[in-house]
Amino acid sequence: MKKFFLLFLALGAVAFADDGKSMIEAYSVVAAGVGLGLAALGGAIGMGHTAAATIAGTARNPGLGGKLMTTMFIALAMIEAQVIYTLVIALIALYANPFLG
Repeated sequence: MKKFFLLFLALGAVAFADDGKSMIEAYSVVAAGVGLGLAALGGAIGMGHTAAATIAGTARNPGLGGKLMTTMFIALAMIEAQVIYTLVIALIALYANPFLG
């Protein structure tokens, strides 16, 4: 855990280096990275639970496999949509930052 913390601090030093960027831009880069990481982590966990539940349901009742797969794909699309929304917000924060005025 210490290694990840030190790596995060090292990357933070690069993000906050003074090469003409404002602090808002630097904070936007860090926030976009952390936000995308958390969204991807949450999406991956949700997709894993969805797949596990579908496999368990198909194992219990093989006749419902087709319906369960259809429902699973709809659920996976909704989970992935949340990650894509986070990506869009991160891109807005990076390239069309509303806080720069």
